[in-house]
Amino acid sequence: MSDATSATPSGGATGSLMANVMHFARALRAAGLPIGPGRVCDAIRAVETVGIERRDDFYWALHSVFVNRRDQVELFDQAFHMFWRDPELLKKMMSLVLPGFRLPDMDPETPAPAARRTGEALNAERPGTTAAPEDTREREIEIDAAMTWSDREKLQHMDFEQMSAEEIRRAKAAIAAMRLPIMQLPTRRFAAHPNGRRIDMRATLRTALRSGGREIPLRRREPRRRHPPLVILCDISGSMSRYSRMLLHFLHTVTNDRDRVHSFLFGTRLTNVTRGLRHRDVDAALSAIGRTVHDWSGGTRIGKCLRQFNVHWSRRVLAQGAVVLLISDGLDRDAGEGLAVEMERLHKSCRRLIWLNPLLRYDGFEPKSMGVRAILPHVDMFRPVHNLASLEELTAALGTSGPRVEEGVTQWRKTLH
Repeated sequence: MSDATSATPSGGATGSLMANVMHFARALRAAGLPIGPGRVCDAIRAVETVGIERRDDFYWALHSVFVNRRDQVELFDQAFHMFWRDPELLKKMMSLVLPGFRLPDMDPETPAPAARRTGEALNAERPGTTAAPEDTREREIEIDAAMTWSDREKLQHMDFEQMSAEEIRRAKAAIAAMRLPIMQLPTRRFAAHPNGRRIDMRATLRTALRSGGREIPLRRREPRRRHPPLVILCDISGSMSRYSRMLLHFLHTVTNDRDRVHSFLFGTRLTNVTRGLRHRDVDAALSAIGRTVHDWSGGTRIGKCLRQFNVHWSRRVLAQGAVVLLISDGLDRDAGEGLAVEMERLHKSCRRLIWLNPLLRYDGFEPKSMGVRAILPHVDMFRPVHNLASLEELTAALGTSGPRVEEGVTQWRKTLH
């Protein structure tokens, strides 16, 4: 262990432990973990405390600092065992990382997305590469130039689960630029308007008094228009873990784009994360959420969590005709117990209830599970959420004032009988 930790990532023997921890943290950040300078300093202090005599102590010291969510465990484990092994073996692995990197028990045709991102991150940490022949470089540039026009379209329709680290970075940038144009609705309050349909008697009399009654110009008013509150209920159970990271970026973008947005995460319990998502920096927001939520990637009790929401939060956040986004695959640990009653209450308390389900991306999807069958009769829109295109379609749908219940939902409901 001491030889591996005293060597540089490239296999040299003159590096220091501090430099290697920094390189390891940089590789984890490239693979998708939210790691900043503060965590690197904490990791160095943790390693100095436990020492490097025992490999498992060294592993768990770094694990305790760099990992705060269950979906990060696989990335960290793969990166650790590749980075801190024998330096000469690591050097040989580096040359084989891309594009054919795979674990020994992995199907070479379908590498796991986490392993793919880990391989890319460690490959990026390699200090130098051998220059390619001139004809090879020209051919690669030609191919890249020919395929540039379709990169964005390919990224739009790529499943979040299959994205590499670079594609996830580009997808996050695209999500950060999204806007949610929820339609504006008339309220019961009025505002002055030159062409309003109603006469404002109070403003008219005040104007007449200023002129001494010589003339009485009519003042008009119209109902004020404002977008309704938006409430987001996002499932973070184990079956949704592959999409939770990207959806949290979407929640952060929406929360910072407008006011009156309330976000809740649920697995086996309900957690209000609205305040944490209001941080302008997305890494700070996700770090704050990680300290608040304690049921990442566990089971799902949708009925119990919706009951908590209906009892403790619905009167606070569902006023003035709120729109509710329910993001879940509908797979319920309690087999839909009490879910239909809570969904009916939630549906009656909001203006529109939209269900976003990543399983809907499959052509052969059928509402067979008890959770799906309990939710479906009480939603107004039923849409997939698995890539950038589905998120953009959602933003377009929210910006239009159509019928409350979409025709597609009616067709899905017929399959329940």
